[in-house]
Amino acid sequence: MRAVALSLLGHGPDAEDAMQDAALTALRRIGDVRDPAAVRAWLRAIVRNTSRMRLRAARETPGLDGLDRLNPRAHEPSHPERLVEQHAMRDWIWDAVEELPERLRLVLMLRHFSGLTSCQEIAAACETPVRTVRSRLDRARAKLAQVLRSTAAQAHDDASALTEDSRQEALATLRGAAVGTLPREIAELWPAEAELVGALSPPGERTHPYPAMRQNRDAGVRQHLRHGLASRDLTIWEMDVVNPAGAVKPCPPTLAWLMVRRDRRVRTLRVVFPEPSR
Repeated sequence: MRAVALSLLGHGPDAEDAMQDAALTALRRIGDVRDPAAVRAWLRAIVRNTSRMRLRAARETPGLDGLDRLNPRAHEPSHPERLVEQHAMRDWIWDAVEELPERLRLVLMLRHFSGLTSCQEIAAACETPVRTVRSRLDRARAKLAQVLRSTAAQAHDDASALTEDSRQEALATLRGAAVGTLPREIAELWPAEAELVGALSPPGERTHPYPAMRQNRDAGVRQHLRHGLASRDLTIWEMDVVNPAGAVKPCPPTLAWLMVRRDRRVRTLRVVFPEPSR
């Protein structure tokens, strides 16, 4: 697998990243292999495709839905047994992700399940050097493999239910922010100790996220949920942004909310502006 990646991407971190991404993809899709003798060619094909995607700078479709696509063949009907197998695989992997320490889980979630896929974007989102992101990804993947091996026979929670709850919360939050009043059940998730951190936080000040929400509303900026992703204490909402006509300082067209939670309540909100697609 490394040889294939090197042949397409040359020596450097891109080849290593492509090989590790391909390894995770192979793990997710191992149920597709019916002939053990075909594993070598199958692995080479996966890393070749991953490397070519990098060359095209194509972005992986984010979200837990990606765990459901275990390479079903277009000409085959969707059998109930296969759907059950797919959802079981998704829940198993997501439960393993939940077991990672918060810092490792965040970089893994961003890398594989969000639109912030480059190490540079993840480093900016986490306010940490790129080399630290790479190190955390390596540790996260190694830890994930250990957890998967130890939990294969266990029952797992429904990963999609948590993400759907988060999506509904995001929609209610955006509706409330647009009119200036959050519903009570949503407002309770933003306690007084919630803190806005990162680029939008005034230097040297501790501020609640509400002022930033009000400022956006007053400026006529509107956000629309593109994709939501949640673990027990980390939430990522990716937004499309609509600026008012004639805006002097328009907001970037996309952004992401990164929230750290305890008991569902938001502790910190960091607003991240991804690099524009090339």
